Amino acid sequence: MYIIGLGAYLPEKIIDNSYFSEIMGLGEDWFLTRTGIHTRKKASESENTNILAIKAIKNLEQTPHIKLTDIDLIVGATYTPYDTIHTLAHAAQRYLQVGDIPVLSLSTACSSFLNALEVVQGYFAMQKSSKALLIAADHNTAYSDETDKNSGHLWGDGAVAMLVSKEKPLSQPYMEVLDIFTAGGGNLGKADESVFLKPVNEGFLMNNGRDVFLHACEYMSKAVLKVLERNQKNIADIAYFAPHQANKRISLNVAENLQLPLEKLLSNVEYLGNTGCAGCAIALWENQHKFQQNDLIAMSVFGGGYSYGAALLQFWNN
Repeated sequence: MYIIGLGAYLPEKIIDNSYFSEIMGLGEDWFLTRTGIHTRKKASESENTNILAIKAIKNLEQTPHIKLTDIDLIVGATYTPYDTIHTLAHAAQRYLQVGDIPVLSLSTACSSFLNALEVVQGYFAMQKSSKALLIAADHNTAYSDETDKNSGHLWGDGAVAMLVSKEKPLSQPYMEVLDIFTAGGGNLGKADESVFLKPVNEGFLMNNGRDVFLHACEYMSKAVLKVLERNQKNIADIAYFAPHQANKRISLNVAENLQLPLEKLLSNVEYLGNTGCAGCAIALWENQHKFQQNDLIAMSVFGGGYSYGAALLQFWNN
């Protein structure tokens, strides 16, 4: 399958480290040293997860050669829903006014984007769809506690939309999805308590950041190696690496584990914060102008819960 269009939306409001320094009574360098984050994007009071996604779709619609009137599947990905009934994907369907097609939303924490892409792959394989809209959006600041010293300073908001086709496009640049690997890790470490979002009870907290860090570094690395092996590729073949944008230290650790040169690392967590399941796909959108013919792009994700995976893409420019 082929990614033939990308769009994204990032809120205008910027939150820097001095904001959290005042709230928590910690020096600005405390946040930078632990996360690599300078600033974050925060949705306005008039925005929610669905609105972020629709604004990303509007950006996608501005892409030359892209039309969304002939899509036959919508898959949404988020763990911070605005509405758990009229979901992210249903809001997109209403905006586009495309009816009588499968529409669903899913959550596997910060791995949700790759799982959503895998769902699209499944629909294509079953001959139930040939052109899909995939949207990933997270409104982390709607749920996070800004006074929480463990994780309140990590979060940013953002959304991405992509058009995925079963048929190879005839002209425009596209990314071929060579392979996707995903797995649940709910049996690992402190997966049941490290990160949780319990709206009725305790809210959105990360209580065991060290456990998350260790498992993220290990399993993001393993996932990349697995997808490379399945496709008879090696680390040297990778032109760019787009990991989940959780923490710059995690990204650097994974790159080191893979012995991947840092110039191949695509990173936006420094200035966007942790934008959840949309982060690695936003990195694709931001950097697509860099990609050259035949470039291999590896992606890797890890979600609190735990879940993980990797994908291998190849860029083509006809």
